[in-house]
Amino acid sequence: MTPEIRPLTGDDWPAVGAIVREVAQARETFPYDPRMTPAEARAMWVEQPPGRTVVAVVAGEIAGTAKMGPNRAGPGAHIATASYMVAAAARGRGVGTALCRHSIDWARQQGYAGVQFNAVVETNTVAVDLYRRFGFQIIGTVPRSFDHPVHGRVGMHVMFLEF
Repeated sequence: MTPEIRPLTGDDWPAVGAIVREVAQARETFPYDPRMTPAEARAMWVEQPPGRTVVAVVAGEIAGTAKMGPNRAGPGAHIATASYMVAAAARGRGVGTALCRHSIDWARQQGYAGVQFNAVVETNTVAVDLYRRFGFQIIGTVPRSFDHPVHGRVGMHVMFLEF
């Protein structure tokens, strides 16, 4: 089943906040403080215009979320960025793929020249492989920059897709 991707609403935050908390506390894919408060999580995840935050809905339940917008302000604002989180129970069911496709399509429609991911944990091979299938290239890796709970200090890739 293809997830429905739609803009985040205020009523969605409890489910989205639970996903953000789950992913941050796992400490495997995002360099977010696992002790952040719900208010800090919301401020970090919910994008303001020109950015956008969306949810992926499967069978009436929020299964994932994405945020997207300019990677930098000013002279760097022509390049987009995006981040994705999928609930553990929904992984492997196409939710991340749908969110990634949505953000790339959105960036093209908004007139961005490409999409840059600033910190893809190298041991997150599912995400790295997904991004490569969409045409992203690893343009650099910051060695030992992420403290993974199982693998120790591992690198984070910078990945780029030019339109």
